[in-house]
Amino acid sequence: MSAPPKTVLEVPDEEAAAIRMAVATADLAALGLGRSIARPSDAAELTAFLSDPAVSDAIYDLPRPLTEANVRRWIVDSETEWRAGRRLLIITRDETGQIVGYSGITVWPERSAAELAGAISASRQNEGQGGSGAINVFGWIFETLGVRLMCLTAAPENVRSARLIEGAGFVAMGVRESVRPDGVKRQSLYWEITREQWMERWG
Repeated sequence: MSAPPKTVLEVPDEEAAAIRMAVATADLAALGLGRSIARPSDAAELTAFLSDPAVSDAIYDLPRPLTEANVRRWIVDSETEWRAGRRLLIITRDETGQIVGYSGITVWPERSAAELAGAISASRQNEGQGGSGAINVFGWIFETLGVRLMCLTAAPENVRSARLIEGAGFVAMGVRESVRPDGVKRQSLYWEITREQWMERWG
């Protein structure tokens, strides 16, 4: 499950309110074709996508066990959080209409902070699409949602994700305990980046 960043920013009420509004009214067009907010009608397809261990095993904010009922409940809860300006659960479909990825963006408006989790289909994981897509989403979060800080976690053995995260400019800040919804715990590598650091690197 997602946890707020270690760094605590002072955030005026007006800034937090603006972030909540930005999340609730976010236009996904800038993320590219095929992106949409996950709906309960997507539950069966999303469950099938996430049932591939190569896609879901390392991700700790997914519903467990991965049943269609749990995924539907997760989608409904995410819709409620979306309308409250605190979460975006986004699915990506390819040109045939198949789900080939998802992004879960958790936002803490009162902390001006966000966290991104997500995955792409196993067949696309070594094609460079995950890296370019993540960079696009990181920039979109800062620019569109207006947060000033992002945090990320990854399993210690997830070398590919660690390389992507550090290549994007995130700063390693040790480890933190991650807890799955079913109570399973692990020590995760932890990174942060500020909007200023992002802009210095990516413009």
